[in-house]
Amino acid sequence: MSGPETLDALSVTWLYDDFETLYDLSSRGIEPEANGSLSEADRETIRAAYSDWPDDFDGSAHLSIDGQAIELAWPSDLAVDLVDGRLQLTFLRKLEEPADLVGKAVEVAFYEATYFFAFKITNQPVFDGSEACEATVVPYTPGEQSDELQQKLAMLGREETPDIANVGQLFADRIIIECA
Repeated sequence: MSGPETLDALSVTWLYDDFETLYDLSSRGIEPEANGSLSEADRETIRAAYSDWPDDFDGSAHLSIDGQAIELAWPSDLAVDLVDGRLQLTFLRKLEEPADLVGKAVEVAFYEATYFFAFKITNQPVFDGSEACEATVVPYTPGEQSDELQQKLAMLGREETPDIANVGQLFADRIIIECA
């Protein structure tokens, strides 16, 4: 946040699960230090790998204001760490222009269009420099229709993608932001 009710960037933190952490580190030949941390060289290896985002990567953070999708810049300011043995990436997604949030319907959802990864919001969002805004996390709630869809998605091969556009959106946790 740049002003009391103005948004200029999202700070996003991904905390990988144990399996994905193991896979990511082992695929790069990285072993944590004896104290459970990463060396600076290992951090730089991971930073370099995650700074080269694929062309079709949509950033997995989706912001809308009054129903309009807001373009976010490519991830920047990437930080890498291990937290309780799990890989953590933190980065910024800047807006082209700061957005006034007062009286607007603001939503942030985290998903990949193809539902390759499942995201879960695990911490309460915080605002830098603003006490005038509140965030409410609305977790994805499974239902009969989504359970059936998940079963169909589970049947796809590793190289297959669903033919439903933005299918990940159907399973996304959301953050609803209100600013007075």
